[in-house]
Amino acid sequence: MHGEYKMPGGKLIVADIETGDGQLEAVQISGDFFLEPDTALDTINRALTGLPTDSDEMTMTSTLDAALGDDVAMYGISTQAVAAAVARALEDVS
Repeated sequence: MHGEYKMPGGKLIVADIETGDGQLEAVQISGDFFLEPDTALDTINRALTGLPTDSDEMTMTSTLDAALGDDVAMYGISTQAVAAAVARALEDVS
């Protein structure tokens, strides 16, 4: 599944997701944004993997906030924007 979200005043976030057994099995976030440290992208992908497919944006945002902590700098995106891209990818999941 594929979802995109352009954060108002920010950058494009792309979510490519595979699901199975009612959960996110593989998550790949990409886009034209910057993160410091670079390993934060891996942290985002790992944090979302395993969440139920019926998770709402608030749950995904909270999960990402907890995983990233205060030491990660996000330029052009937010955890809420990442959650919105994932939610768009999951819109067709029944």
